[in-house]
Amino acid sequence: MSEELRKTPLHALHVELGAKMVPFAGYAMPVQYPMGVMGEHNHTRTQAGLFDVSHMGQVILRGPDAALALERLVPVDLAGLAEGRQRYAMFTNDKGGILDDLMVANRGDHLFLVVNAACKAADIAHLRAGLPELEVTELTDRALLALQGPGAEAALEALVPGVAAMRFMDVATHDWQGHALWISRSGYTGEDGYEISLPDAQAERFARALLDQPGVAPIGLGARDSLRLEAGLCLYGHDIDAKTSPVMAGLAWAIQKARRTGGARAGGFPGAELILQELAEGPFATRVGLRPEGRAPMREGTVLWDAPVGGRNLGGVTSGGFGPSLGAPIAMGYVPTTSAEPGTRLWGELRGKRLPVTVCDLPFRPSTYKR
Repeated sequence: MSEELRKTPLHALHVELGAKMVPFAGYAMPVQYPMGVMGEHNHTRTQAGLFDVSHMGQVILRGPDAALALERLVPVDLAGLAEGRQRYAMFTNDKGGILDDLMVANRGDHLFLVVNAACKAADIAHLRAGLPELEVTELTDRALLALQGPGAEAALEALVPGVAAMRFMDVATHDWQGHALWISRSGYTGEDGYEISLPDAQAERFARALLDQPGVAPIGLGARDSLRLEAGLCLYGHDIDAKTSPVMAGLAWAIQKARRTGGARAGGFPGAELILQELAEGPFATRVGLRPEGRAPMREGTVLWDAPVGGRNLGGVTSGGFGPSLGAPIAMGYVPTTSAEPGTRLWGELRGKRLPVTVCDLPFRPSTYKR
């Protein structure tokens, strides 16, 4: 018998709002509401969308020099992360692969980590094993909401004065009716917006207050996926995994100078030898954007070839679907670096037929973060 799905603190609200609930990472999650995936996607791009991301793992890391200690597990400069700021990171393995990607916030006397739902138990075990001198606390009593889109700032500022002054990747604690909101100006849609950690007991009331703001609508996992795909953002377990290195994945921008060869704290993380070599010499394969010709989406698992007949299997699609903002199918996948030049013509095999697809730059749509 399958294990019963866990419910987020907003479960009853999702059902009330007519959400279609599906299993996701061990939770019952809303995949869409009556507006539908296309409507929800476009609403987030033009107004503001409210996402329940309470299934994600929230972790506090405390101890002497916690940021420097955490550098033993990630190839990212955390010792240089200022208080009140957040940075994207990834746990790597000894072969240079990615165990998970995460957000790390410097909240003064501790670090606040947000990790992926499907990986959180493994991530917490990894932190405890790798950093035995630190106190690792999983938060199980806080919800996590994301408010995304051009209307997000006005909607949140109306309830929580002061958040409009935050810039991309700032983190701060704000008060709402006597309750502490841990807010970051970040998200997973390519739009300006916020992620808000708050006590479980206040989550539904706060979500309703946001939904009462002009232009705010509830958004499900379906539109969350199409929004992040247009923004060229990786989904763990699909576009990145334990066999893809950060350099292959196009995430070299997240490895700061201090951790690279010749830097103040070069290496010292799992897989450093391979990752630093790839930074210097380039990877054998790389993640690219793909624009299929015609209207047929090329979804995950579609095999990519270098010729319409015969030829070589070059790799495959890791994420794909329809990009509502572009009015066309879009995809991401891995190909040899020699075939990764934008404009390169490849063929994707759909139902036994090879259809043309063109390599393109990422993201498909420019992001609108407030820097």
